[in-house]
Amino acid sequence: MTGVHAAVAAIRARRPVILPTDTVYGLCAWPFRPEPVERLYRLKGRDRTKPIALLAADLDALVAALPELDLTLTEGLLPGPYTLVVPNPERRFPWITGDEPDAIGIRVPELPAETAEVVRSVGVVCATSANAAGGPNPSRVDEIPAEIRAACGAIVDVGQLPGTPSTVLDLTGDEPRVVRAGAGQH
Repeated sequence: MTGVHAAVAAIRARRPVILPTDTVYGLCAWPFRPEPVERLYRLKGRDRTKPIALLAADLDALVAALPELDLTLTEGLLPGPYTLVVPNPERRFPWITGDEPDAIGIRVPELPAETAEVVRSVGVVCATSANAAGGPNPSRVDEIPAEIRAACGAIVDVGQLPGTPSTVLDLTGDEPRVVRAGAGQH
């Protein structure tokens, strides 16, 4: 299935979907229960100790999911091509935090219109690149492994994306730390 409505229906049915982001194609799932997230980990072959970020279309939706989020940490960075690792004092979404339950990754990128519509319709999703663990980051749907595409409830295809993943910044310490240089790196 393809398209916005199919993606919304699939996420609500707790099936993984492929959505374009500002950087690469993402493998996304309903983040509010562990089962859809566990399916995403298995599908990607991702180590369960590694986190997956929450992705929102806007800061309001992110705050609704993480009411204790300190927005001063995000100033000047969101929306943008960043994944921010922020404190998670309430240990929310433990099934996406990997082996760091006191921290959580968040993203509010400049999304393609179709993805923004999907994400706004469901609130937030958890998202990781739509590749097999360790594989190349997909900038086109045909670069996503066939077994991942086949297992998804929907795919939203907007053509070529930049292909460089987000910059990951850890904001949990005294000083910001670049975990992965990417699209937000200048």
